Amino acid sequence: MSDNQTVNNEINKEDLLEKDRAHMWHHMSTYNPNPMIATEAKGGWVTDIDGNRFFDAMSGLWCVNIGYGRDELAEAAYEQMKKLAYFPLSQSHVPAIQLADKISEWLGEEYRVFFSNSGSEANEVAFKLARQYHHQNGEPGRYKFISRYRAYHGNSMGALAATGQAVRKMKYEPLAPGFLHVDPPYCYRCPFSKSQDNCGLECANVYERVINWEGAETIAAVIMEPAITGGGVIVPPADYMPRVREICDKYGVLMIVDEVICGVGRSGRNFGHQNFGVKPDIVTMAKGITSGYLPLSATAVRAEIADKFNEQGTNQHFRHVNTFGGNPAACALAVKNMEILEQEQMVKRAEELGIEMRQKLSVFEDHPNVGDIRSFGFLAGIEMVEDRATKEPAAPEKVTKVIAECKKRGLIIGRNGDTVPGFNNVITLSPPFSTTSEDLDFIIGVMKEAFDSIR
Repeated sequence: MSDNQTVNNEINKEDLLEKDRAHMWHHMSTYNPNPMIATEAKGGWVTDIDGNRFFDAMSGLWCVNIGYGRDELAEAAYEQMKKLAYFPLSQSHVPAIQLADKISEWLGEEYRVFFSNSGSEANEVAFKLARQYHHQNGEPGRYKFISRYRAYHGNSMGALAATGQAVRKMKYEPLAPGFLHVDPPYCYRCPFSKSQDNCGLECANVYERVINWEGAETIAAVIMEPAITGGGVIVPPADYMPRVREICDKYGVLMIVDEVICGVGRSGRNFGHQNFGVKPDIVTMAKGITSGYLPLSATAVRAEIADKFNEQGTNQHFRHVNTFGGNPAACALAVKNMEILEQEQMVKRAEELGIEMRQKLSVFEDHPNVGDIRSFGFLAGIEMVEDRATKEPAAPEKVTKVIAECKKRGLIIGRNGDTVPGFNNVITLSPPFSTTSEDLDFIIGVMKEAFDSIR
């Protein structure tokens, strides 16, 4: 870069930062007068305004599954916008039909798909659908939902009520009523004081107890991610989800599976729940459905449940509308995204990368500040502690230092920030599926230096 280019760049950067400080409100952040200003990206690598390159080991916010800079996605949206940029889904359009068909194919069952813009909205749709379904099925008293502590399901008032993270709720309560929480399947810190070898699946059986204590006639649905992601990458035992499904069936409770992060290949399967052999009643998805290139989400409902809304009668239809949900350009892009995932066998690649990443993360198993390493497909969490024997969570400044040392060396990683008081101590990784073995070596090498800095 020439001296003149440097000067111009500095002037431009300072001007942008001034405007940022004056007009921007950053997400999930305390005031930051000097944010990183990203300008371009390719594959897993992001470049900032100063020309510095960073490997994004979080795929943005767990969403750029296919990798940055795929021209085919931009072209699909562009071509669709030239033909039909907008049309409401009170009627229909071609890309939405094609995408709904593709989602049903990936789910392996007949589902009907309602489109929105974000994971929060997709879950709000699921809650409304579940309540209305029971009402129209002759059980209007079923209005409660059971979620899990540590889980995140969105930031709108219903989705946040389902979320089991106290810090996210502080100063916003009271939220929507009717949401209950149970302990998560957290083997490293078992809430039931059991060992994994003889736990009797207490973490799953607790659903039956809560359903009985509350009265089965009041429970509409259970909502869960296949693995709790943003709450600390908490991965359940293999027979956990099947047991919960069994309990739901016994008591006529719907199962909603939140695939916003775990879905669209992230788990090494099309959808995370497919690792456990269960069939949800409702599946919500977002993020990876467009690889983050455009906003889009979907709520997929088993056909026999959706059919209940087609019966004759007053107010039997689903009275919910979303202006931008299922935007034609977003749907066309999502169809192309899923085609690329299929053609390039990227879901299989995610499975392979997940195995490789977990093997390479084993170098941290003996680190004095690492208590547990958990992975689910191509995402992982490293739980940091002060003491391996007591499992005391690592101090916030220790976790922050690891993240800062990684960024200093050109690596962006994440953490379970603003979740549970005293337990925001899990480093998170969720790289794009375009990641290479060399990229993984870079991630592990940089993280090793960062962890060595806190010994």
